[in-house]
Amino acid sequence: MTTVAPYSIDDRLYVLRTRWELYQLEGQFEQFIELAVAINSLAEHFNRMRLPGLVRLCEGLENLVLTHLGEPASHPIEQRDQQAIQRQLDALLGAVASARPQAVERRIEEPLEALAAEVDWIKPRSVWVVSTPDRQGWIDGLCGQLQYFGFHVSVLAWGQDLPVEDMPLAVLLVPGLGADPEAYFGHITALRTRCPASQLFYLGAPTVIEPVVALMRAGVDVAIPAEDQDSMVLDRILDLVQHAEQEKYRVLVVEDSRVAVALIQRTLAQHSIDSQAIRDPGTLLEVLESYRPDLILMDMQMPRFNGIEATRVLRQMSAYSTMPIVYLSGASEVGMQVEALRLGGDQFLTKPFNPVLLAAVVKTKIERFRETLRSTKLDGLTGLLNHTAAKSRLNVLMQQCEPNTPLTVAMIDIDHFKGINDTYGHPVGDQVIRALAWLLKGRLRSSDLIGRYGGEEFMIALPGVAPEQARAVIDRIRMDFSALPHAHPGGALHATFSAGIASYPVLDTAAGLTEAADAALLQAKRLGRNRVEQAAPQ
Repeated sequence: MTTVAPYSIDDRLYVLRTRWELYQLEGQFEQFIELAVAINSLAEHFNRMRLPGLVRLCEGLENLVLTHLGEPASHPIEQRDQQAIQRQLDALLGAVASARPQAVERRIEEPLEALAAEVDWIKPRSVWVVSTPDRQGWIDGLCGQLQYFGFHVSVLAWGQDLPVEDMPLAVLLVPGLGADPEAYFGHITALRTRCPASQLFYLGAPTVIEPVVALMRAGVDVAIPAEDQDSMVLDRILDLVQHAEQEKYRVLVVEDSRVAVALIQRTLAQHSIDSQAIRDPGTLLEVLESYRPDLILMDMQMPRFNGIEATRVLRQMSAYSTMPIVYLSGASEVGMQVEALRLGGDQFLTKPFNPVLLAAVVKTKIERFRETLRSTKLDGLTGLLNHTAAKSRLNVLMQQCEPNTPLTVAMIDIDHFKGINDTYGHPVGDQVIRALAWLLKGRLRSSDLIGRYGGEEFMIALPGVAPEQARAVIDRIRMDFSALPHAHPGGALHATFSAGIASYPVLDTAAGLTEAADAALLQAKRLGRNRVEQAAPQ
């Protein structure tokens, strides 16, 4: 194991500045590589925080640095090239300073533990809506939703002077009906310059690639087609304030060279990637079982057998059939690389490796691997556990239950949902489902089970919560949901849900709990809907 890279933005900026100053003093090739790694790490951090303007500036600086990477003999680079890097670095640091919130207001209703869990840079809760008068009805409905979820909304006209004291989380750009996007390019560019850390959404984008590319060149981050704006806008903005802690990436390094292992682990640690190394491939299966990595970095030439042979063994085991495997080798023979990939490898890197490229390959492969795993368990519309995964998770929770520890299960169903779809259309119905999903995620604990059971029906399970307390929690969510406006082209609508609950140890199987909660849900429907009912004692 190696030391973990600094976490906060201030730490990363300090590392970036000191590495650049050291290179300017000494001009060594290794120092220039360290500079590139520091920029890449900062870009990754801004990307995780969804600060696209700052990501762009980081990427521009990184590309300029990589252009001058060259060979060791080409360093130090010429003075005019150093001045060009300094100018881009100054622009990045200036944008970071202007984008950082000057003061943070603590919202009374927000629990302290939620604030403690946030990243070091607490995001603003303001949203600007730049619009034309002919969209006023839809804008009013959207603003009502945003304000309900705690955002401060400012509605501005195109070309209006921008607030000087505010730095918004997001800017929604709403063109006039039938307007040409090109007419707004100047305004978009000005907004991008003014708000480097904000997300810029253009609503009602054409479904043709060239105008969308032009919008992104002007500074737009997300272009949402007209037919999708009702269902996507709120979901994307709410997603910006989610601070789910991502499990650290884990890499198993199979390499017999101590020097290579030290370089690899140092590179991975600089990108906050955990790693474990083994020199003997004979222990591979045992370590895989205990360490459970997301990716294997496999040396091609090792004692006893080579990397290709080890990979062929792994690909015959279901547990490791899809795990990413990246080969490392000092040989550059194309035939061997093709054979290695054909027999189960995902990528081939030659030694000595570029540390920026190694980190980029590792992160990209792990992200795609994790996304593939997630897609088999998550509902595509809400991001909650799907039907199968929710049932499986409930079984696990039941197995973990202590004899005298309660667990309460609730089945929730949106009332008159077919009428919503028939009256307002399926995109609005989807938004109602998403809004309830986000409300559940916002009100419940990370340890609670939240799943979309099917259609407009949800399942939740609350470990350690007695039925009376669970009923009070769900009833509060029910009241909040009934007050939540859902935007549609004509304004806003309101929806309600009904719920039924059942608990362990009154019922001691997952199937029994689900069946009893479902029966209580049907009773809530019979009694007039928009209520929570508890399963009758058995």
